[in-house]
Amino acid sequence: MRRTRGRIVTIESATELERRLATGATRLTGWRIVGLDLRPYSERLAACDTSRTTFAGCTMTDEQQHLHAMRGALLLPSIHGTPIDPHRGRLYRPDELFDTETWATSLDGRAYAWQQTSTDPDAVLARAMHDDGIDMALADWSAGRAIVGVMGGHDLRRGDDGFRAAARLGRTLGAGLTVATGGGPGAMEAANLGAAFARVDEGALDEALGILASVPGFRPSVDAWIRAARGARELVADPMPSLGVPTWHYGHEPPNLFATTIAKYFRNALRESVLLELCGRGIVFLPGAAGTVQEVFQDACENYYAADDRAVAPMVLVGREYWTETLPVWPLLTALAKGRPMEGHVHLVDRADEVAAVIGAP
Repeated sequence: MRRTRGRIVTIESATELERRLATGATRLTGWRIVGLDLRPYSERLAACDTSRTTFAGCTMTDEQQHLHAMRGALLLPSIHGTPIDPHRGRLYRPDELFDTETWATSLDGRAYAWQQTSTDPDAVLARAMHDDGIDMALADWSAGRAIVGVMGGHDLRRGDDGFRAAARLGRTLGAGLTVATGGGPGAMEAANLGAAFARVDEGALDEALGILASVPGFRPSVDAWIRAARGARELVADPMPSLGVPTWHYGHEPPNLFATTIAKYFRNALRESVLLELCGRGIVFLPGAAGTVQEVFQDACENYYAADDRAVAPMVLVGREYWTETLPVWPLLTALAKGRPMEGHVHLVDRADEVAAVIGAP
């Protein structure tokens, strides 16, 4: 994720453009003006420095286009026939992705189908532009937040003891930190669920867990899985903010509805690196399979090459038997850490309720 805080201004409404110009803004370096009819602003923009301004999907006269292009502005055309907005400059809310009762007809479902079937240059460009906008929006959203990651298996089923433990972990961490997950089902959903209920009575979380347990997984029916989540989400009027970072690469696994903010990408590799980059307060690894193991060592690689221990984000593996016998990641991880700045920052605990003390969460 590029560090662009303080340098990027995204304008998506005429009201916002008018407000900024009225306050005397004349140097538009770093501005990203999206989807506006700029013909009424011809003279006012001509008087501004637009040498490094991005105009994405804007309507202009031929004279305006020529002027700003000659100055060095970037003019991006509108791309039609896509379910997503290629010029999007903000993160998603769950109700935007699940904007219909049926997942297949929702924005999330349509975008997944489009990715599978559209490989022409315009579609590839649209996806790249979309992910770039999400990247910048996420950098702004995460600024100043103390973020802790929770990663684990997508196959963890609602109603299982592990799901309940992950939800209670999310609730504990969410009371003082911003919880971030991969945004999908299983352990990710459980952690976002718990974080959403961080400031309400624990009985409400138990009730939500009971509702979700009636539909243990998103197979065979994503729609039934979503309906149960909607019912559980109604129990918390003001959820604590948390983040999900899913990907349409795994679009057959729907994003969960409990992350209040969703940064959904098309490129999975970009999504993985961004999620690890965000979690400055550390990452908790619940039991999982190949994807979780990949994330463990991707995070370990970053920590292995850290210049000193101040640059290391804690790693906490939950499940001693799992990580030493079922998938013996722990011996290799500790061997890598030996003698490195990360050595004192890798931890193995038996239970999820031990994590907060290690992370230093309130």
